[in-house]
Order: sequence, then C-alpha cells, then structure tokens
Amino acid sequence: MKKRIWITALEKDEKQAQKLAEALARYGLQPEGHFWIDDLKNVAWRGPADELLKKETAVWVIMATMEELGKASVAFGLSLLALRVFAGRGHSFPVVLVWTAGDGSTYQAPTLLQGADVFAASNPSLAVKLVAAANAVPKPIEKDYHLNVHAFPGLGVWLEAGPAKGQEWKGALLGVHGGDIDFQAVGPRDALPERSGLQYPVKGMKINLGEDEFTAWGVQNRLTHDDSYFARITGMPDRILFGSYPGEDAAEMNVVRLY
Repeated sequence: MKKRIWITALEKDEKQAQKLAEALARYGLQPEGHFWIDDLKNVAWRGPADELLKKETAVWVIMATMEELGKASVAFGLSLLALRVFAGRGHSFPVVLVWTAGDGSTYQAPTLLQGADVFAASNPSLAVKLVAAANAVPKPIEKDYHLNVHAFPGLGVWLEAGPAKGQEWKGALLGVHGGDIDFQAVGPRDALPERSGLQYPVKGMKINLGEDEFTAWGVQNRLTHDDSYFARITGMPDRILFGSYPGEDAAEMNVVRLY
C-alpha cells in the first residue's frame, strides 16, 4: 500500500495544491487532502481528523500563507485538529508546514505546531523532503499527560485531560484564558462519558500565571491512565492550562497556546 500524504491547504489555490500533489505522486506517494473551511460554529476543523488518524497516512502537510495562518480562528481550529491527531497518532506524528508565500520567519507557531518541519513551496527539493518524512521512523515523544478534544455541532467543544500511562492524578484541573468553561465530567479515556460522578468539584477558580488570569474548573476524582477529566469550553480561548488537582503541594501545570 502506498504511503499517503494528507494535504491541508488553507488557501483555496487549486493550481498550487495540484502541483504539489503531482510531484508527490511521481515519487510513489499517494497525495490526498482538502481545502480548509474556517467555520468554528459547525466544527469544520474536525472534518479531516478521521483521515489523518488512519495508519496509512504518513505525513500531514499544511500549506499556508502568513495571512491565513495569522487568523486566530484558523490557528485555533488547526490547533484543535492537531490535538485530536496527536492524541491518536502520538506527538511524533510528522507535520510539515509549507509556506506558499514568503518564508514565515516571523511566524510564532501555536504550541501544537511548534514541532513541524518548515519549508517554502518554492524549495526545489520539497517533494524529496516529504518522501523522506514519509519513510522515516519517528522517535517517540513521551508526554506526562494525555490530552484530547471532542467536538460535535450542538454539543460544543470538550477538552479531555488525564495522566499518561503508568501515572495517576489525585484529581484534575483545567483552565482557559480568553474563554470560559460551562460543564465538566469524569469518565473513561477517549470518549465523552454518558454519566459522571464528581468529587469536590470547583467552578470558576481564578489562577494567575504571570500577568494572565485563567478561569479554571476541577475535581478531586482519582484518575489513572484509563480515566480522563472533561471540560466543555466556550468562546475561543488562546491558551489552556491543565494538570493534576493541586493539593498541599503545588501541582505542575501544563500550558498549551492554541493561537
């Protein structure tokens, strides 16, 4: 089976996307993809998730311009999609950012795209580099947490956080900056729970990180790597923080910038 390259084109430039697809096909790869739809209300960012999660998809290519990737709604949607993909494929899943205009040297990537390889579309060896990425054996990147996202029209966007394999949390806390939380739950990992029992839940806690104030919710349910904490977010938070619920000793918090 041919290794597949999934191309996400932020700008609807069919000629440029076709040019890259044809170059990859000449090297024996199977290029497929889509044009990005900037529609957060209908969670359009989730559309290609199933394709990216398939084992035959070897590399995710994002074709972008500074103008498109600089839009908060686009970067937010891409970050949520990346979060979903890394939860299923691992954080070493290769992502390549291809600038279709300029070199993006001034671009500040959100957390989940900071590990992407970056090339200009005009690079004559771009196809060769993508072939190499598709055939490389990535080194596993281990995280001390599990982070995922679930989103459906009408049900909203739910962030999921929990401990990594072999670890345990004495509760969970999740906060947002630039948005809010309106519901929380605890249940089995990787699926929204139908029922949930919460131990000592807290809502609307204010946490200051430097000059920024996060609004956080949390519970004190014991979580193993088979369990997760779920929080439904509202608005478009630019950053999230999460981790084990702090006890007598301050718990280490993880911060992810979404745009």
